[in-house]
Amino acid sequence: MSNSADSPQDGSSPAAGRRFRPVRVLTVAVFALAGLIFFTSFNTAKGTNIRTDTSLLKLSDLIQERSRKNKELDESNASLRGDVESLAERDDGSTKAEDEKLAGLEKSAGTQKVKGEAITVTLNDAPPNATAKLPGYPEPQPDYLVIHQQDLQAMVNALWQGGAKGIKIMDQRLISTSAVRCVGNTLILQGRVYSPPYKITAVGDPDKLNQALSASKAIQNYMVYVNVYGLGWKVTEDGTVTLPGYSGTVDLHYAQPVE
Repeated sequence: MSNSADSPQDGSSPAAGRRFRPVRVLTVAVFALAGLIFFTSFNTAKGTNIRTDTSLLKLSDLIQERSRKNKELDESNASLRGDVESLAERDDGSTKAEDEKLAGLEKSAGTQKVKGEAITVTLNDAPPNATAKLPGYPEPQPDYLVIHQQDLQAMVNALWQGGAKGIKIMDQRLISTSAVRCVGNTLILQGRVYSPPYKITAVGDPDKLNQALSASKAIQNYMVYVNVYGLGWKVTEDGTVTLPGYSGTVDLHYAQPVE
C-alpha cells in the first residue's frame, strides 16, 4: 500500500482524492503579496524614481519661482504707485503745507527713499566642518552653525535703537509691519525668499549705530558663536547711500469674527 498523500483511495478518482499541500498555499500567498507591493509601488511612483525625494525639489523650485514673481510684482507696483502719486500731486488741489505734511508721513512710514551715511552688517552661516576654536566649549551641533531668526531680529532691533532712519535687509526696505521670519536656513521677507549671507543696511549716525550693536545683549551672545564656531560677522561703513522706499502693499490683513 502506498503511503503517499497524493495517492487516490480505492474506488475514488484521482481528482477527488487530491489534497493541497501547505507549501503550495504559502507560495501562492507570497506571490500575491509581492504583486500587491509592486502595484502599490508603481501607483505611488507614477513612473518616477521613488528613491529620490523629487517632491522636495519641486517644492523648492516652486518657492523660488513664487519669490521671483513677487519681486516682479513689487517692481510693477512701485512703478504704478509712482504714476498715481504724480497724477495726485498734479490734480489734488492741496496746499504746500499739506503736501509737506504728507511727505513727512510717507518718509516716516518708509515709503519714500532715505539718503544718508550708512553701515552694513553681514551675517553668514559657519562652515559645515567647523569645530570649537576655544577650550571649554563643546563641539558644535548643526543648530550652532546657522543664522537664526532671532539673530536677524537682534540686528534690526539694535539698529533701530541706534537711531536708524531707515533699514534695508537684502534689497527690501523695512517698515513697521515688516516681519523677519526664517524657515530652516532661509529668510522669508515680505513674500520673497533669501539665503545667507544676509546683508542689513541702516542709514543713520555710524557711531551711534555701532554703539547700539555693541550694547545689545543678544548680539553679544551671537558674538560668542562667531568667536567659537565661526559664524559670519562683518560690519562696514558705506559712506552716503540711498535706501529705496518700500514698494509693497501696506494693507493690514487680520482675522475677522464669523457672523
